[in-house]
Amino acid sequence: MKLSHAIVSLVLFYNCNAEAGVPAYQDESLPLDVRVEDAISRMTLNEKVAMCHAQGKFSSSGVPRLGIPDLWMSDGPHGVRAEINWNDWSSSNRTNDSITAFPALTALAATWNPELAGMYGNALGEEAVYREKDVMLGPGVNIYRTPMNGRNFEYMGEDPYLASAMVVPYIKEMQKNGVAACVKHYALNNQELWRDHIDVNLSDRALYEIYLPAFKAAIVDGGAWSIMGAYNKVRGQHACHSELLLNDILKKEWNFDGVVITDWGGAHDTREAALNGLDLEMGTYTNGLTIESKVSTDYYYLADPYKELLKTGELPMITLDDKVRRLLRLNFRTAANRGKPYGSIASPEHYAVAELIGNESIVLLKNSPVSKTKKPLLPLKSDSNMRILVVGENAVRDLTAGGGSSELKPKDIVSPLEGLKSMYGDRIEFVEGYRSGASIYGHVEEIPTNVTDSLRTEAIAKAKESDVVIIVGGLNKNHQQDCEAGDRITYGLPFGQPELIEGIAEVNPNVIVVLLSGNAVEMPWIDKIPAIVQGWYLGSMGGKSIANVLSGNVNPSGKLPFSFPERLEDNAAHHYGEMSYPGNSQSQEYLEDIFVGYRWHDTKKIPALFPFGYGLSYTTFEYGKPTVSAKEMSEDGTITITIPVTNTGDVEGKEIVQLYIQDEKSSLPRPLKELKGFKKVNVSPGHTTDVTFTITPDDLKFFDDTKHEWIVESGKFKAIIGASSTDIRSTVQFSYK
Repeated sequence: MKLSHAIVSLVLFYNCNAEAGVPAYQDESLPLDVRVEDAISRMTLNEKVAMCHAQGKFSSSGVPRLGIPDLWMSDGPHGVRAEINWNDWSSSNRTNDSITAFPALTALAATWNPELAGMYGNALGEEAVYREKDVMLGPGVNIYRTPMNGRNFEYMGEDPYLASAMVVPYIKEMQKNGVAACVKHYALNNQELWRDHIDVNLSDRALYEIYLPAFKAAIVDGGAWSIMGAYNKVRGQHACHSELLLNDILKKEWNFDGVVITDWGGAHDTREAALNGLDLEMGTYTNGLTIESKVSTDYYYLADPYKELLKTGELPMITLDDKVRRLLRLNFRTAANRGKPYGSIASPEHYAVAELIGNESIVLLKNSPVSKTKKPLLPLKSDSNMRILVVGENAVRDLTAGGGSSELKPKDIVSPLEGLKSMYGDRIEFVEGYRSGASIYGHVEEIPTNVTDSLRTEAIAKAKESDVVIIVGGLNKNHQQDCEAGDRITYGLPFGQPELIEGIAEVNPNVIVVLLSGNAVEMPWIDKIPAIVQGWYLGSMGGKSIANVLSGNVNPSGKLPFSFPERLEDNAAHHYGEMSYPGNSQSQEYLEDIFVGYRWHDTKKIPALFPFGYGLSYTTFEYGKPTVSAKEMSEDGTITITIPVTNTGDVEGKEIVQLYIQDEKSSLPRPLKELKGFKKVNVSPGHTTDVTFTITPDDLKFFDDTKHEWIVESGKFKAIIGASSTDIRSTVQFSYK
């Protein structure tokens, strides 16, 4: 890449006119690219190469001679990870690195509230800058393809539009703090099994319509300063040095000006890394090393091996200069940014943000009347004599621990049991009910059968004597649950929970099941349980949010960001057998193509147990007749649709109005409908709020892989207004010419 004459002239001008002793690269009043070019002109080959690879577990080198600081990174899309040692994964055992644990990104997505996404990003950015971190390794926007993926809880659901809308404000607000978002894992990291080598093959349509839009939004609309490559291969090349993903799409099509960072150990070849767009190699056990030493980073693919090929001319120097320009740009935006704020950590304001996100994320899945009162069991308005039994390890377990790189060390954490006790006092009694064992990375601790049976027997006996039972279960961050480096091995609830739930339901009809997880689960017991709540992993203030919603102090307003299939084989990825998921250990084919999630359930007429966009409330909403601005759209035109929404219940509540678009006739197969808009509105009892959507030609487009472009065809379309992907309230037909 040749430096433009304009920038060269500017660099020379500023160098000649800079104040004595103040080089242009240190002058923050100058244009960023001018500073970058001045700095790179002063660097040696060794200094340039040193910037392109790690120097420790979470640090890469600056240029000490020039006063350019090192870059410091941290794991944690949900909080800033505790400090670990310089060159191993052991804890540093500090006492000043505790933080706020924010709800997992599935929970954020379930709020369907972009304003909350911005608050989340800002609060996390404030904590990161306080901890002197320059790059936060998140957020994650891989698409929820199968409920077996161990890292789904780190992502934002099955729909590219929803994920795009939520990720942009998160990034923008985080980066205002001088902390770079590092969007991950780019791309197609949709399973943990064989993640380091599985070769993903899919159509261009599926790539562009389903799996890339949220990444594109993060880069183009969010302005993310860095991006992390995935472990897996894509069409034969590892994603961390994929010519297709990095050069062709990211840097050419999207004009990305930031830094491509490997996942740790994600590089595999010096030449590919140099030529195919990788900028910064982070990792462990690189180049076949089995023991890390103090000088192990010298052997990284973009370290000494890269330098030797540059010296001999086997690799062009222009590849190095492009990487260093990007790294300097990132450095000046973050580590060397003298104008960034100081930040704060574990503050009341951050706890309030975490609680608010938790409040709006919880999804009420079922709330049926019980036999005695004929009223729904929730909200739980107890009297002083009501005996409430809380059952389940997840009521007391620290769900911020484990899970892999997203593990956190919160300063404070309110468990569900603590939250419920603060709400209901001494009416609460607790029994464990089941046990899962310690969270050990890559290993499952087996619990003896006699222990499981004993805990279940105790819980059933206590349930028989109680007025209401709240079972707090779900998954956890153990290996082969919601955890990095291993997929789930069963769709059903683990640790004997199905038997526990059914046993309690046999002796007490007043049962509330609260599921804490980042994934859908099988529910063969659903007909026996009157109230079911999807509670996610809610972080520091999770227990408060759960108590807020169960008590009715907060009206639930979350809606599902992914479908809950009734059976695993009802999920599109599993329908086509082993080659679709998990593959043959070497490669796999995304045989469902663009029909992911609700697109599959709708088009194939396979009902989901709980559909995408679904969630109940303690009030009811009526949608009025929509008004439309026009019945025909031109190439440069728009159509607006306005829908009155009335709260017909007796409590205030928030409703998420969803807009889907259907192409009635297309030259290529299309889903029955696709999400193209949503708005969350707060409505008081008896009041009406108008919700307006603007539809543009971009909302009608599909990706034509024969032309390699997004197109819209003339014809008839439908705007479909729903309270979920299956709860359709009105339809408006229009045409495009």
